Amino acid sequence: MLTFSFPYAHGVQSASFDEKNLAEVLEPNQVPLERRSVEQCIREALDTPIGSPRLNEIIRPGETVCIVISDVTRSWQAPKSYLPILVEELGKIGVRDDQILIISATGTHRAQTEAEWKSLIGESLYARIRTIDHDCRQKEQMRYVGTTSRGTPVWLNRAALDCDRLILTGGVVYHFLAGYGGGRKSIVPGIAYIDTILHNHNFALNPGIGSGANPDVHSGNLEASNPFHSDMEEAAAFAKPDFLLNVVADSNQNIIAAFAGHWIAAHRAACALVHKMDGVHVKRRADLVIASAGGYPKDINLYQSSKTITNQVRIANDGAVLIMISACPEGFGDKDCAHYIQDFTDMTQREADVRKNFSIGGYVGYLFAEFSEKYHLICVTEMEPELFKNVQIDVVKTLDEALELAKTYLGGTLDVPTAILEHGAQTLPILEQ
Repeated sequence: MLTFSFPYAHGVQSASFDEKNLAEVLEPNQVPLERRSVEQCIREALDTPIGSPRLNEIIRPGETVCIVISDVTRSWQAPKSYLPILVEELGKIGVRDDQILIISATGTHRAQTEAEWKSLIGESLYARIRTIDHDCRQKEQMRYVGTTSRGTPVWLNRAALDCDRLILTGGVVYHFLAGYGGGRKSIVPGIAYIDTILHNHNFALNPGIGSGANPDVHSGNLEASNPFHSDMEEAAAFAKPDFLLNVVADSNQNIIAAFAGHWIAAHRAACALVHKMDGVHVKRRADLVIASAGGYPKDINLYQSSKTITNQVRIANDGAVLIMISACPEGFGDKDCAHYIQDFTDMTQREADVRKNFSIGGYVGYLFAEFSEKYHLICVTEMEPELFKNVQIDVVKTLDEALELAKTYLGGTLDVPTAILEHGAQTLPILEQ
């Protein structure tokens, strides 16, 4: 028997499995990297930018600078570990603290509390630098900058655009719609108007009722075939970012590499490393797929957990049992996600409505409902079962309970091909043809 510990909130949920049943155990690939501190990673990236001059060749003394950071749902990126270095470099150029704006790219998420801001950027920077949360629903705070070739009207945060220079920061992981996080996502959805976000995100669906989700919109796809990504990148270009600093973390959420430079070229380099680390080739699908969202903050709510379930289905046989381990202390995390799980009893009606009133959270709710129709979906979570009465999702409190329930769907046994993803949100199964 082999025992696995799946991250759950601030702890773990553990279980043991017969080795003969383990079809696949997906772990990040062992990529040899020079052992360096976070500070060394950041400074080296800033000193050797990719596809771009160094910051001191781009920014002039006295110019105003907007630094875009990710919000609290992505606190694993640890901006307080690299922002002081970035601000220090700006100071050397001749940019004063009062000429810097740090904006949280909340997208459609809630604003940060003061305590969360301090935890994100550190108390020292919070006291010194002006900070604001983007509010995607305040059109008067936006500026129209153009329309993409796919018809997305692009409205972006005026405060960010009013600065002389725009620097994007964040972290790169697989993303179930955009292919990868980081890069252009700091702009769209990060600091975009709600209409811009929703028009872009609607590309997750195929045209026409009944055609469902677009299969080309998935983790790891940065090709033109993924309209979600390609439209997003085209929209972000209207902001004319001057520089990018993106980090990559290991499965323990420790920063192990940084990439800086041109906002597309440096991001692509970071994506290549993520793919090398977390794109795991598998030989066969499984009848039982068990995955953790990765513990706090990746399992802060069901909305964030969508990245895990979409990876699970990539390795699941038709009708497989999927056990998703995600605490979700903040519940659904999005009212539209809750709406499409709780307020419909028919999938056709769900799809018709999500097309008419598309939202990111709504699409996530739609996906969970769709997956529950195709698979036996069991969630190990703090959420209550009655919240899921209108979808075929089983809710339990422990992994042991989930495994007992799985037996009822698997003919009374767990003696079936099983796949394990201890870090399901960032481990992408790539099925070998």
